[in-house]
Amino acid sequence: MEENLEQLTKSGASPIIRIAIFGPESTGKTTLATQLAEYYKTAWVPEFARDYLQEKLDNGLGVCDVNDMLPIAYGQTKLENEKEIIANKYLFCDTTLLVTKVFSDLYYGFCDPLLDKAARAHQYDLFFLTDIDVPWEDDGLRDSPNGRETIFGVFKQSLIDNKKPFITISGDKETRLKKAVAIIEDLTKALEMGFTSDDFLQIHEHGIPLENIRKQLSIFSEGISKSILVNPATVNNGILKLTDPDFEQKANYFDENKSKFKLKKFVPASGAASRMFKFLTTFLNEFDLENESINAYINRKKDTELSLFIVGMDKFSFFEMVDKKLKEVYPDFDALGRDYKNYYFIKILLSPEYFDFANKPKGILPFHKYATHIAAPIQEHLFECAFYATSNNQSNLHLTVSENHQTQFEEIIEKVKGEIEAESNSTIAVSYSYQKKETDTVAVDADNKPFRNEKGMLVFRPGGHGALIENLNAIEADVVFIKNIDNVSQNNIKNVSFYKKALAGVLMELQHQIFEYLKELDSDEAMPEKINEILVFLKKQLNVEMNDGFHKLILKDQISKLKETLDKPIRVCGMVKNEGEPGGGPFWVRGTDGSVSLQIVETSQVDLTNKDQVKILSNATHFNPVDLVCGLKNYKNEKFDLKQFIDSNSGFIVHKNNGGVDVKAYELPGLWNGAMANWLTVFVEVPLFTFNPVKTVNDLLKPAHQPL
Repeated sequence: MEENLEQLTKSGASPIIRIAIFGPESTGKTTLATQLAEYYKTAWVPEFARDYLQEKLDNGLGVCDVNDMLPIAYGQTKLENEKEIIANKYLFCDTTLLVTKVFSDLYYGFCDPLLDKAARAHQYDLFFLTDIDVPWEDDGLRDSPNGRETIFGVFKQSLIDNKKPFITISGDKETRLKKAVAIIEDLTKALEMGFTSDDFLQIHEHGIPLENIRKQLSIFSEGISKSILVNPATVNNGILKLTDPDFEQKANYFDENKSKFKLKKFVPASGAASRMFKFLTTFLNEFDLENESINAYINRKKDTELSLFIVGMDKFSFFEMVDKKLKEVYPDFDALGRDYKNYYFIKILLSPEYFDFANKPKGILPFHKYATHIAAPIQEHLFECAFYATSNNQSNLHLTVSENHQTQFEEIIEKVKGEIEAESNSTIAVSYSYQKKETDTVAVDADNKPFRNEKGMLVFRPGGHGALIENLNAIEADVVFIKNIDNVSQNNIKNVSFYKKALAGVLMELQHQIFEYLKELDSDEAMPEKINEILVFLKKQLNVEMNDGFHKLILKDQISKLKETLDKPIRVCGMVKNEGEPGGGPFWVRGTDGSVSLQIVETSQVDLTNKDQVKILSNATHFNPVDLVCGLKNYKNEKFDLKQFIDSNSGFIVHKNNGGVDVKAYELPGLWNGAMANWLTVFVEVPLFTFNPVKTVNDLLKPAHQPL
């Protein structure tokens, strides 16, 4: 029997996908196995022990004992192999050798070495662990309903200990079947794509749709098409330039109409401050305090950033708190030489034992020094929110943060919210969300094959800020202001708020007219002259021009085309004159269908080997400061599904390092780039002082971040 059990036990690959239904007694294993077999029109393997033990009982040979374990295992394996021969693509097994092993260990404290070895080696493509959320039923052979939680825990632990791929199935029998079928369909796709069962479990636990993985792998193999620039967007050619009275009128329009809208401010705030302090981190890693002066290091490395940091050190809002800590840590600090003082200042600033600034979220760092307090960016955003994102005495601020950083944001907000609410006569509601794990993307190696780490596991990476379109899509609001966490100012909050209101006024006026047109197009009374009026509006106000084929359409199709063109989310984007800041800018871009539209384009989206494209890029006059106001509802007051307006071909392939190995990663179409590519878009020139990003710590030395 020992020889037969080893020969019968399957451990290699099989064309049949084998699913084991696994769990304690009376947890619905047989029900699920028969349901799945019927659904897939295939064979299932019943529990051999049931008939074996019933026959033993009927023959007066007593109840189950330890000597029955090997015969049961042999019979179960033989039955499974017989059923596999007649199976249709799938085989569903009501029980397994591992169940027999668990019962042997549980009831007799012993498992025959041959059974133990066979149970561990016997492979299935997936185990469904049946939950104990169904009633226990007595069938004359089952043991007891007592201690179900403990026994379930033993079964689950056996899957973990033996590294078996499993998913727990809960719910009533209809729910279980629906869940199981969905999982099996995805497992099948994953195996067809060359993934293993363990890979599939990783993907499943991440929540990433298999189709997304398939598309990502295709993108790595085929590459991403570059944007085709037609012209830079310039004033009066894609960028609206308003006079001071125009801005005043738009801001007033916003104030007069905001009570009709639910407003919200959306701030992506999950970014760590590592880039802010990158040159300081490099300095700490490469500088030898005992054998070189800081001045010699600066000259050798041509590190002007370090020089500027040291010269302006006492102007940073965090200088005094770091200086105080230095004197606590180094009692003789005042007696040290200048290089030692500067070195230790930088070391304590970045040390995980003390301030650890490079590893903290940028939004909670001390940016601005006021007479009464020091303010982090999140405080400035909260203050701004009360200034311009308030309707009916209610302000709403939504932050995307890393889950492990949320409490740090909450602690700062809690300290200042009451004071800001009192000053602004409004109530501020703050909500949070995290970048969804299902927006992560799979990393690949140099051959575009899924990359695995030293443990053999797939590596997933965050999908970039484009993933936040999911967070924006979940927001319940009519009008949403978007601004980056580091774009704050110490001295111009009222003026900055004025221009944010003006941008919102532009959006509201446009939206009002668009909604009126859509309602007229719905009324079945649209006349040719109204069609012409809408065409003029599209061209002059929204920079959208219909192609020649539009005029050849019959009236019904023209109406349909206009509704399709107008019924989209709207974004009004502030644009500042290009002063050399890195980042995207406004361009006229030709799409794959030949149409030309306004887009915000990053340098990485442009073919830099094409001289004509480089020339257009270099002729850009404006820069995108990520100063957006968005309309997220349609003329029927329904939320748009923002995922329907993404240009899925406009993502980014980036090179990253994983454990010393170069890997390629895919970043989703950027939030204000490809993720909004198919929105209605209006660019408005705004003053440069509204844009005050902090990309490196030295930016905090600029006037906008210093006390007056």
